[in-house]
Amino acid sequence: MSVVTDTPAPRRRWRRRRVAGHTLFLLVSLASLYLLLPSLLEVFTSWRELFALAPEWVLVALGVEALSFVAIWELQRIALQTRSRLPVSLSQLAGNAVARIIPGGAATAGALQYRMLLRAGLPGGRIAPALAGVSILLFGTVLALPLLSLPAILAGTPVEPGLLQAVALGMGFFVVILAAGATVFVWDRPLVLVGDLIETALNRTVRRRRHVSDLSDVLVKERDSLRRAFGRRWKAALLAAAGRSILDYLALVACLRAVGADPSPSLVLLAYVAASILGMIPLTPGGLGFVEAGLTGMLALAGVGAAAAAVATLAYRLVSFWLPIPAGGVAYGIFRYRFR
Repeated sequence: MSVVTDTPAPRRRWRRRRVAGHTLFLLVSLASLYLLLPSLLEVFTSWRELFALAPEWVLVALGVEALSFVAIWELQRIALQTRSRLPVSLSQLAGNAVARIIPGGAATAGALQYRMLLRAGLPGGRIAPALAGVSILLFGTVLALPLLSLPAILAGTPVEPGLLQAVALGMGFFVVILAAGATVFVWDRPLVLVGDLIETALNRTVRRRRHVSDLSDVLVKERDSLRRAFGRRWKAALLAAAGRSILDYLALVACLRAVGADPSPSLVLLAYVAASILGMIPLTPGGLGFVEAGLTGMLALAGVGAAAAAVATLAYRLVSFWLPIPAGGVAYGIFRYRFR
């Protein structure tokens, strides 16, 4: 009896293609950082101005950003169907730090969190679909930001600058996200309409050999996977996902207040939406460079001075991007000690 084994030649070709793909991705990432270097330098060279920030607003920014992480932990805990908060929070912080260090590191971060949760005693068959469901819900929330925020932005254009107006606009946006999410979870028809609309737009505007089809079915299947992941607690999961975005937006508002800027809340919301989309670009870790350039430009359009926009952007990225990296390292060390 003969045994069929994998020949060395196909395996070597697969390895070469994999190395070539990683090398090309790294070169594209370096090229992107090089092109975005002027914007990064403009932001980072304003680091001395951080000492002139209003300390009370810096504390507010740190507080609401920390609460946004708590919302993610609660979302993951719901999907994992566990009452244990420590392994969920520690593993999420560690995975988040890895994702912000490695370009396109979402897969590596997911694998690290999977291993940590498995080591903490959670069943492996539950971890993978739970983390996938959380990623889909957060990803869908970010993709829905431009569409859902457009009415609020248009309606909020004439609103006078002010902290209360910014908070009220954020709360209104929060309600819109909850309403849209509940509609999608309960009924199929909205997803079918959205899928058909996107199909029509793609097929009429982009030349392709094969037309896009069955997109609505794909959306319904993804929604059903979320139903299975969160079960009866999908309302709490939706609340946590929406709360994460709103708290992150309020951190940006607090950073603007820390530099003494008071722009139109609707334009700040537009800047935040743009920064959220740019942060999804996988060419650099966490959209590094893309977010700085886009957010600084959008804040300038919102009426913030160029220098103040750079300082506010640096403060916001320090709170939301840079500080969670060492926090993730500390969390990983605590996890290794706690779950030896």
